[in-house]
Amino acid sequence: MEIKIVQAPPAQRKAKPADESKLGFGKIFSDHFFTMTYHTGRGWHDPLIEPYRKLQLDPTAMCLHYAQEIFEGMKAYRGKGGALFLFRPLENIRRMNVSAERLCMPRIDEEVFLEALKKLVILDREWIPHGSGTSLYIRPTMIATEAALGVHPSDEYLFFIIAGPVGAYYPEGFGPTKIFVTEEFSRAVPGGTGYCKAGGNYAASLYAGQIAKGMGYTQVLWLDAAERKYVEEVGTSNMFFLIGDELITAPLQGTILPGVTRDSVIQLARSWGVTVPERRLAMDEVMAAIADGTLREAFASGTAAVVSPVGQIYYRGNEYPIAGGKTGNLTERLYNEILQIQYGEKDDPFGWRVKVAD
Repeated sequence: MEIKIVQAPPAQRKAKPADESKLGFGKIFSDHFFTMTYHTGRGWHDPLIEPYRKLQLDPTAMCLHYAQEIFEGMKAYRGKGGALFLFRPLENIRRMNVSAERLCMPRIDEEVFLEALKKLVILDREWIPHGSGTSLYIRPTMIATEAALGVHPSDEYLFFIIAGPVGAYYPEGFGPTKIFVTEEFSRAVPGGTGYCKAGGNYAASLYAGQIAKGMGYTQVLWLDAAERKYVEEVGTSNMFFLIGDELITAPLQGTILPGVTRDSVIQLARSWGVTVPERRLAMDEVMAAIADGTLREAFASGTAAVVSPVGQIYYRGNEYPIAGGKTGNLTERLYNEILQIQYGEKDDPFGWRVKVAD
């Protein structure tokens, strides 16, 4: 399919942020976005990059009632000399199609998806910030738009991609965060949609997140729903613990998101000779490692924050510092290495970086 481009007239274009140190995350959006429509029997049609605008939905649009909504998160980076890069975009595209299949939504052709990403980034390249650690955050989204009540898969969908300049995801920046372990609430169950990037998963996490925030913690560390015993995800990220010489992370068994950054961390660490078991890790084991001093580092990984060190855990009424509340050496090395690959500052032996434009 040929992607049509309609550019926003100069008078309609927004002012660019004057101070990149105050970008925050998810508050500012660029001048254009991509849309494409699906109808059963016709498939996907009318791919279009157009001026950013509000969407119009019928009050009975099925996404508003039955939560057929999925999304992805990815970034574009401005490298030295102005080159523009994406980081492992095909992995996000394929994961979105996995989410679509689970929620009875139509798959998107990978080539069309990637071409739309590239064209949008090039058109709005002036929105990509220049500062270290900044990027253009990209949010592909699919929603069910059929105007109907009654529980069934929609016959109509809208796929769109929006983008906007961002700085650090957490106010702490690349600094140790504090996480709250909940045994009362669960994020996902076996057989559910925990491995999908579905809006409903995030809605279900908000209540515990507000409790944690009210107590001064950055994110919630989720345990498995069956036994409330084993570490799963933390907030919007995957979780890693360096115990002894092993960097341990939860296995992909259907209840956690298969993070692109998670996979990047695993591949990088293993290439450095670090043992990275993907196995179930009980909180009792974490507590024992804190007690005997073998828990050396802990961090979360995700597109938004890349790698986020954890300096403190709250569990069963007590606070436990990790690595003396400081960022560990392996955590910092992984963060810097991934960033340098993303910005084109280092060789990319894994073939993760995709150049969009010079």
